[in-house]
Amino acid sequence: MMDFSNRILKVTDLEISYGGGIKVIWGVSFDVSEGEIVSMIGSNGAGKTSTIRALTGLATPLAGEIHFLGQPIHGRSSADIVELGMIHIPEGRQLFPQMSVQENLILGSYSKKYRIHQKENLETVMALFPRLKTRLRQKAGSMSGGEQQMVAIGRALMATPKLLIVDEMSLGLAPVLVKELFSVIEEINKKGVTILLVEQNVKSALAIAHRALVMENGRISMSGPADQMLNNEHIRKAYLGL
Repeated sequence: MMDFSNRILKVTDLEISYGGGIKVIWGVSFDVSEGEIVSMIGSNGAGKTSTIRALTGLATPLAGEIHFLGQPIHGRSSADIVELGMIHIPEGRQLFPQMSVQENLILGSYSKKYRIHQKENLETVMALFPRLKTRLRQKAGSMSGGEQQMVAIGRALMATPKLLIVDEMSLGLAPVLVKELFSVIEEINKKGVTILLVEQNVKSALAIAHRALVMENGRISMSGPADQMLNNEHIRKAYLGL
């Protein structure tokens, strides 16, 4: 059995509100341990994106605490959080379409801290995505959705992440590509990268995760081992259509 006793991320009583005082996250608490894949699942509007925005410094919590690698990060800038090693692959990939694949990848190591590992990290990305080797000079915007997602994952790996947050990776992609990308996420995890996987593709997310968190109406409604979640009656009915 794998040892996940070393918590890398701890979220305590997180609350978030937007304009007009409308609260969207209510007392959310969870943790992620070193070496884990934790899947955060839930329908559109459940609060997954708002939670991730708070983790990555894009939203300021109304209340609660976020600790990463033992340090409080609530209220810190996104740049500071990236420097600590929390790297976010955003929904929609958000590449620079007029720049080449290689240029987009290199942007992932823009920080002096990560630049020293640029060559070895690029080799790691090429090993994970061999098809990108022949596309390095191609404009990112001219690639298929699946290939662009590979570039987005590769760009994140260029920053030597300690925690990789993968946001709606499978959105809009063909099933065969989704299967390939989930296999890559497993491979990245085996190389020692801790992963928080935010997904609407519940079956695929639970299939590779160690644990799962279910978000509903701005709260964590359920959590536990991913294999147990796959067999949970509520999950099967609400998210798997069974």
